[in-house]
Amino acid sequence: MFFNQQPPAYDPEDVRPMREELVAVGIEELRTPADVDAALANHKGTALVVVNSVCGCAAGGARPGVALALQNGVIPDKLYTVFAGVDREATAKVRSRITNYPPSSPSVALFKDGEVVFMLERWGIEGNSPQGIAQALAEQFAKHCSATGPSVPPETFASLDFVKMCGSVLAAKAAGRHG
Repeated sequence: MFFNQQPPAYDPEDVRPMREELVAVGIEELRTPADVDAALANHKGTALVVVNSVCGCAAGGARPGVALALQNGVIPDKLYTVFAGVDREATAKVRSRITNYPPSSPSVALFKDGEVVFMLERWGIEGNSPQGIAQALAEQFAKHCSATGPSVPPETFASLDFVKMCGSVLAAKAAGRHG
């Protein structure tokens, strides 16, 4: 597949806080097609890939839901993200590995030994609560993953402002469960 160099649809500095929300919970950014290949080619084990975006359902559901899911005792081996509309070539490369699903952002793919075993598309994120998203992901982690979680200590998670937005009680729940 040929990837044209495309300018970002959004100013990379404007989306920096949105990127940092996922990085803060231990997710590694994949910014180029080469990054994607290095992370996912011939990967054994499990890898979570979040296709991040600027939309409201990413802010109100996907990012806090993923963050909460990563507070579980069992999580994927590797955690990655690409940013749709900004790192266009990296996003296209990830999408080329997600067969049988149309492009969707935000979205979350769980890979096991290089194959997608679960896909949470935008339609499953829109209108869903962070807790509902976290529960769906946690169920899949229990089925397919074996790495020990959480991805960040509960105290770190509880200090993150983005999980407290929109009246969310995620941080309080996580702190109470692990504290």
